[in-house]
Amino acid sequence: MELAEAVVALRAAGCVHAEDEAAAIWSTFATAESRAGAVASRAGGMPLEQVVGWAEFGPVRVALAPGVFVPRRRAEAILAPAVSLRPSARVVVDLGCGAGALAASLAALLPGAEVHGVELDPVAAACARRTGGFEVHDGSWWSGLPASLTGRVDLAVAYLPHVPTARLDDVHPDFRAHEPALSVDGGPDGLDPLREVLAGLDAWLSPDGVLVTLLERDQVPTGARVLAEEDDDVVVAFEPRRAQSCWASPTT
Repeated sequence: MELAEAVVALRAAGCVHAEDEAAAIWSTFATAESRAGAVASRAGGMPLEQVVGWAEFGPVRVALAPGVFVPRRRAEAILAPAVSLRPSARVVVDLGCGAGALAASLAALLPGAEVHGVELDPVAAACARRTGGFEVHDGSWWSGLPASLTGRVDLAVAYLPHVPTARLDDVHPDFRAHEPALSVDGGPDGLDPLREVLAGLDAWLSPDGVLVTLLERDQVPTGARVLAEEDDDVVVAFEPRRAQSCWASPTT
């Protein structure tokens, strides 16, 4: 298969950026057979990042595999407030790190920090270890962390599942068919994972620790109420972006 043929095949399959996707496949695979197989997988609906086995995110390239949640570029909005809020963070944790996009990025942006990622999906955790630059722990949210980090986390980040269960069909069909529902399903209002994370906030954060996460615009009012309901000692600020970035830290 020639590059021009690949572009035609991808465009026929509905790929809006067919030229760029074909170029990514050509740069990743060396043989005609592997390129043709990759084009067929992409034309069949597999996300490009899973097809080529990597995704660009912030300052890093993240390792991916079929079935693993694809890092969303909108989550890059977490990086700037995280770094600006705690530029001297000693211990950084990425809760539900997936393939390691946020954790690896923060390891690069905060080279003096000890960075940890926690991931429940073993396939995603294996990708995170291939991404590298930080320590990966198997588990769910805070429970996956070693007890030695209790009360020592200066900066926690999380791109949480946040799609309301009733709206899962709104997720792009390519992602819906090739990612675990657990990686996007946020419960009835999309905020159940946020509630779970907040429940462990006081125990794991250091006295001046901070959590940085992301909310969709229409979830901001409810999200603010959730933060207030779950912990009376939470300070919240919202930064207007394409998606809303919010951070919370216990008061002392």
